[in-house]
This record gives sequence, structure tokens and C-alpha cells, in this order.
Amino acid sequence: ITRMHFQWDWLCLGALIISSVTAEIENEETLDADVEVEDFDKQSQEADVDREKSSLEVRLQKSLVKACLIIRHVYTFCFRWVLSKTKKEDTDDNIAKYDGRWEVEELKENTVPGDRGLVLKSVAKHHAISAMLTKAFIFDNKPLIVQYEVNFQEGIDCGGAYIKLLSSSDDLNLEYFFDKTPYTIMFGPDKCGEDYKLHFIFRHKNPKTGEYDEKHAKRPDVDLKKFYLDKKTHLYTLVLKPDDTFEMLIDQSVVSKGSLLEDMVPPVNPPKDIEDPSDKKPDDWDERPKIPDPNAVKPDDWDEDEPSKIEDSDAVKPEGWLDDEPQYVPDPDAKKPKDWDEEMDGEWEAPQIPNPKCETAPGCGHWVRPMKNNPNYKGKWKAPMIDNPNYQGIWSPRKIPNPDYFEDLHPFEMTTVSAVGLELWSMTSDIYFDNFIICSEKEVADRWAADGWGLKKLVASANEPGMFSQLVTAAEDHPWLWVLYILTLALPVGLGVLFCWPAKKIDEDIDFKKPDISKPITKGELKQEREELEDDEIELEEKENEDTAED
Repeated sequence: ITRMHFQWDWLCLGALIISSVTAEIENEETLDADVEVEDFDKQSQEADVDREKSSLEVRLQKSLVKACLIIRHVYTFCFRWVLSKTKKEDTDDNIAKYDGRWEVEELKENTVPGDRGLVLKSVAKHHAISAMLTKAFIFDNKPLIVQYEVNFQEGIDCGGAYIKLLSSSDDLNLEYFFDKTPYTIMFGPDKCGEDYKLHFIFRHKNPKTGEYDEKHAKRPDVDLKKFYLDKKTHLYTLVLKPDDTFEMLIDQSVVSKGSLLEDMVPPVNPPKDIEDPSDKKPDDWDERPKIPDPNAVKPDDWDEDEPSKIEDSDAVKPEGWLDDEPQYVPDPDAKKPKDWDEEMDGEWEAPQIPNPKCETAPGCGHWVRPMKNNPNYKGKWKAPMIDNPNYQGIWSPRKIPNPDYFEDLHPFEMTTVSAVGLELWSMTSDIYFDNFIICSEKEVADRWAADGWGLKKLVASANEPGMFSQLVTAAEDHPWLWVLYILTLALPVGLGVLFCWPAKKIDEDIDFKKPDISKPITKGELKQEREELEDDEIELEEKENEDTAED
């Protein structure tokens, strides 16, 4: 409960901040603050006059206003998205244009009232949209945290949902954002076929040549499949630290971590020494560890002409073998097609079928003795192998100092980032993006996640079907589960019946244990029994006295 009160307090605070900032924009021409805010009512009026701006872009401008955290060292881009108007290079003109459609919509399932995100709508088209950061991120002594939400609402066949952090430059124009636009970091999910990826790529500048090379993080060891197919909103987070380490998280759980110096492919720093490209293996270099024995001689009795298989002379034709019956006979039920033209198709013949007489016999046709291994076969003679006295090992070129060697001890110090972009191709529509944030404080990112993704997760959990419904749904997809369900229910019931049901008593036990109450006892019978007992006692005493006298 305390947690929910905190979230509502935070949302209210955000709304108050947005209101105050909007009011200040309307009354002042400039605003000296870390976050720049646009007056979207004014933009809408200008859009009505300036017909060159598309209606979709205006709708994006107005709809993507979110409660951005106005806190020091927070970098976000909630207020101005720009659609790309350029084309991909080296691509057929029919598909080169970035004409994929974007919309601002609520989630299809587990909707949070009033909460909308950016949705990729088109199939098999190029999409590109980007936004300037309100403040460029400089890689100095503070971590970089990149975080956003993705929901593959229709699953995903082939496509990506990764973002690019665009490198700062004087000529960066978001209307011309395309696949060749320089970026510093690329991060996010990507999938095609059964290959499920989570990208983290950064472009490293070679300090000697000034050229950039892509460095790819090693693949996570966890199974990522469920994040692409469950149609739930997932939170993707990348954390880069000034100590040159990184972490990738999904739903606030670490799925991969490592070092920028040790866990990137190819490595950031080239090797100090390389193989000499001019070094050549000598002609007399002997790499053979074993050689044929030059002193070995083929034995005189070694016959290389003996075959490996010979007829089994001891074999006898099975009794009942039908020598005169063929293995296949014409099908007696076959009929020549009506459209068969013997002049064009030749003489018609019925198709062959297995001879039914051979089904009950050991075999049909000409009997041939089976083959067996030849005990005298030795094959072609070869001299035995011995250790090579001239063996020199596997040759390798000598090492020389790498002329392109450099050592970058802090690859975290990357190119400054000033914009974020989505440049995607997908064979599935309705990919939902929301709640992007770039910051340096983990507490800020966690708070942002709690007020966005956390709320979506809470709604999704509340809408989850009950246990019984989940079991039925699973059985509909996998019918064999019904057998497991029945066995699971039948086993405890059977054991309960076996151990708890009263055992049936046999007649002998009942007759032995039950008293004889069917016949009443008379006084005379009772007196007689008493006298018999007294006589038995007297006889017992007399016997004891006799035994004592004898002693």
C-alpha cells in the first residue's frame, strides 16, 4: 500500500511539474533549465498554417507529451519526434523509402487508461523516427543508463525493436536519419527465425586512424524466447559504467554483464604482436609426426588379390523356395486408361506389384548363396607407421610488433550522444514502445520504471486468468497434458481408497470373536458349570499334595 501511495504521489508531482512548466512557457520567451519544453498548442496552430508538416507528425508531437522527470542529470526526449524523409542507400527504390507508418496508441491488452505509446504499424516497410535529447550525454565520470519498454503485441516473426543513440555532430539532421547515420550505441531486442538476440553494440573510434569499428557484446546465456512471444510489456535496460563494465537487464533482472575491454567482439584493443605476413614456410619443413616405416617389407604370404567377401559354401536353399515364381507380377486389377494412345504412348503395360505367392514363401526367383566375410582377406599391404625422426612441429609464421597496435584503457569514453532513433524493418506490426529514459542515476531509472512498466505489470497481473483457466488453456495447446492431469488427480484418490477404506473381515474371525448370545443359560447349567470348576480345583490340589509327599 505504501508503494502505491508513493507512485500516485509521484504521478501527481509529475502532473504539477508539467502544468507549471507549460504555464511558464506561455508567459516567457526563453527558459533557462536543463529540459526544453515545446508549446504544443502553438505547434498545432502553426501546423494548420504550414501544410508541409504531415498530420501524423503533428499528432505525434501532441500525443507524446509525458510526465518527464525534471531532475538534474536526467536526459530524456519526450517532446519532439521527427519522422525521417530520406531513403536507404543501396536498396531498390520500391522499398528504399522510410514510409513505414507510426501511430500513438494504447496497448491492445492490459491497457492502462490514458497511457499511450509509440507503435510501429506497417509490415515489410522501413521505419525511421528520432528525437533530440534535451541535453547531450557526455561520457565522463557518470554512468549511462538507457531504458525503455517494448511489447510485441502480435508476437514477432522477423524484426527488431532496438534503439540507436545517435552521435553528436554539427550536420545531424533528424529528417535525414537513416541506416548510415552515425551512432554511438545500439541496444535492444532483435529476432528472425529462431534466432533471438539482445543487441549491445558500440562504435569505437580508433585513436590512430580515427575510423570507427563496431564492437558487439557476447550473446546472453539465458533463453530469450519468452520475451518475444508472450505479448507482454518488457523493460529493457542497458547500464554502462565509468569502470568500463556493462550490464543488460530485462524486467530489472540481469541477463548479461561483462567488461568493455574483455567481453566485446572483436576486442577493443588489437594484439601487440601479429604474424609476419611476409614469413613463408621453408620447403623442407617436415610437419609429419608419423611416417611409413621405410624398412618394413610385405610378407610373402600377403595376398592382396583376395576379395573381402566370398559366397557362403555352407548355405542351403530354404525349403519351399519358389524358383519359378518372379518377385513382381503385373497388377491384375489395373486397367488401361481410356485416353491411352498406343501410337503416342506406346504399348500399355500393367504396373508391377509384389507377387502375392511370395508372401508366404521364404523367397522367389533364382536363389543365390549369401556372401560372408573372407577369412583370408588382408587388403592392400601398407607399411606400419613409426615416429618421424625429422618431425619439426606445425609451422607458424614468426611474430612481429603490430604496426596498428593501440591501447585504449577506457573505452567507456565514447562519442557524445545527442539524439535517439528507431530505424527498423519488421515483418510483424504493432510493436509498442514506451517510457524511454536516459539518465545516470539508478534510483531515477527505477522510479521511472515503477511509474510506467511497474503499473503495466500490475494491470497485466490483475488480468491474468486463474489457475484452472491456465491449465485448460495449456491442455488445449498440448492435449497430452490431459493424461497428466487425470493421473495427477487419480493417484491421491486411489491411495486414499487403498489405505483408508476399512478392510473386509473374514467369516472365521467373526465367528471366533463374537460371543455366543443366541442361546440363553439356565440356572441348572450355571450350577453344573460351577460344580465342574470346583471338582477341577480339588483334583489340582490333590495332585500338588502328592507331588509334595514324594519330594
